[in-house]
Amino acid sequence: MDETGKLLQIGDVAERVGLSLRTVRYYEEQGLLTPESRTAGGFRLFSELQVDRLALIKQMKPLGFTIQEMRELLDARDQLQAAGPDARAAARELLSRYADDAAKRCAKLQEQLRQAEGLADQLRAEAG
Repeated sequence: MDETGKLLQIGDVAERVGLSLRTVRYYEEQGLLTPESRTAGGFRLFSELQVDRLALIKQMKPLGFTIQEMRELLDARDQLQAAGPDARAAARELLSRYADDAAKRCAKLQEQLRQAEGLADQLRAEAG
């Protein structure tokens, strides 16, 4: 649901998150995203929770997380809300490991960016 409590159609969700319709459908096909309901005409309807979930998926993609890793992380986040104390503790531990992994991936990307910027600077200097 958006700020007014409405469910959003897939096009609105895609636009809000900045993804294509095809990408949203792909994540749905992979089981990472489930519509809240459908209209009588079969249109997918998504809640704000699903929009937030899709935004997280979008953040994970450039870090190189696989679909399986995304699923595992999203499932752990879901467990924080729905499970008993033991399951919540396990979910927090898994999320902590993923946070560490994400930090390592960010550091690797930052190093790659530094190298790319160095190359660009070198080429500019050579070009005069």
